[in-house]
Amino acid sequence: MRKSRPEVAERSRRSGVQSAGTTVAVLKALTALGGSASLTALAERLEESPAKVHRYLVSLLEGELVLQDPVTARYLLGPEAIAIGLAAMRQSDVLTLTAPQLAGLAQAHRLSCFVALWGNHGPTIVRWDEPVQPVTVNVRVGSVLPVLWAATGRAFGAFGASGGVTSLNMQIQRELASASPEQRRLLPHRHAVDALFETIVEQGCAPVRDVLLKGVSALAAPIFDAAGQLAAVLTALGPSGGFDPTPGGATASLVLEAANAVSTRLGHRTSTPPGATPA
Repeated sequence: MRKSRPEVAERSRRSGVQSAGTTVAVLKALTALGGSASLTALAERLEESPAKVHRYLVSLLEGELVLQDPVTARYLLGPEAIAIGLAAMRQSDVLTLTAPQLAGLAQAHRLSCFVALWGNHGPTIVRWDEPVQPVTVNVRVGSVLPVLWAATGRAFGAFGASGGVTSLNMQIQRELASASPEQRRLLPHRHAVDALFETIVEQGCAPVRDVLLKGVSALAAPIFDAAGQLAAVLTALGPSGGFDPTPGGATASLVLEAANAVSTRLGHRTSTPPGATPA
């Protein structure tokens, strides 16, 4: 029985969509394998026959999204794929990407939150977003926070040591040397600091309650770039009576989800997302 023209068109459309999806899958598999792989490795990754994968590679070669090394016969990401990646990177400024996340936390969840970068003098607030009823604190955009006594600083201390944050050790030494008696009871020596940072890494975030400011609690989560280095820290804060900074709690989940979303947009890939806790 002869098929009608609309049926033929629909069948052709579905076939085209499936073909495009498979082509994208091949390109993503090549990326996941480090941008260089043999036909066999790609086929195994995709769980497809080498012959089928090769058909799609031919299309990618024609579009210069993929190249083939004439010596090793391995497939490489081509100049067009690199151009696409560079265009995406130009749109991946951490402050631009955090803006909608901050707005969402403030508007949908009524959280005061900010993003901090590592500046010349330590963790520096560079963007702040607040709900209709903001938290009254004496820090704002441009404020520099301590590493040891603020959730934000603790996140930098825990995740920045191996993530490209320079002058971190010197800052920690200065703060320990100038600590008040009350602060020394919390962190009496460097070993205590290192133990705290290890706990924060395990939790995936840094929480504080009434440490930097009495009556104020906070939760801070790391934002990583494509190289796995700490790019920024996203922090939410609120009155201790109504703000729960517990790792694994509802607030921690929201902040971590927002931070992880920005990390993903920056190109960071991880098989096990960080757990929870900020400040």
